[in-house]
This record gives sequence, structure tokens and C-alpha cells, in this order.
Amino acid sequence: MPLRWNVQMNIGAAATQTGLPGKTIRYYEEIGLVTPKRAENGYRVFLETDAHKLHFLSKARSLGFSIDDCRRLLALYADSDRASADVKAIALEKVTEIDRKIADLQSLRDTLASLARHCHGDGRPDCPIIDDLAGESGAV
Repeated sequence: MPLRWNVQMNIGAAATQTGLPGKTIRYYEEIGLVTPKRAENGYRVFLETDAHKLHFLSKARSLGFSIDDCRRLLALYADSDRASADVKAIALEKVTEIDRKIADLQSLRDTLASLARHCHGDGRPDCPIIDDLAGESGAV
């Protein structure tokens, strides 16, 4: 089912429709990712295009893209002459970063699991986990 947006909305309605907190929306405005219009009373007025950008940002951030990545992706989103290769390159950079993080986490997991395997877990005070954390030479 396609997303349905109000034609104009205040920040509360934009937050409800995009699932983003108002504070995040104000931050995105502050750093120039969205630029809502201002009513005569000074209140923000979000148009459908703003809501689409906010939804786009929400989805991109949920996939782990940085603010700088989002800025690049938004520029490509707005460019009807974009090359899909440019978008793919950004996505593949993120995949490489995620793979590195997974490898780092796997290494951490393996180290901690090894330490836990070597700990007797009984009433004795000697513990390779504590030894390793303290940097003592008897650690695994």
C-alpha cells in the first residue's frame, strides 16, 4: 500500500506520518537535509516533498547510512539524471563497512567465548576473564 501524506502538515503531523521524533526532524532541518516552509506565525509547514524526504531519511538511517551518506543519497534522489552506479557505490561502501563490523564483532565474540570456556566458574578466585581484563600474563 503506498504511503499517503497530507498536502501540508506541521511538525507533529510530519513526525506522526514519518515515524521520526520531532527533535530529529528539527535536527535534519538545522543541518539542511530538509527545509520546510514557514507560516506567517513562524511555524514549520511540511509539504508532501518534505515528508517524502523525511521518510527517505528514516529508511536510510535505519539501514545504517551516516548523515553524510544520506546527504549524498538525497542529492542523487533529487537528480533525475543520476547514474544508478553512483547509488550502488554508496550502498556497497556501506556493505563493506557492515562486513568489517561483523568481523570485528565475531572476533570479540570468539575472544570472550574462549575466556569464558577457560574460566572454571566455581568458588576459586582465579579467573582468566579477570586476568585478561587486567592485562595479566596468565590470560588465555
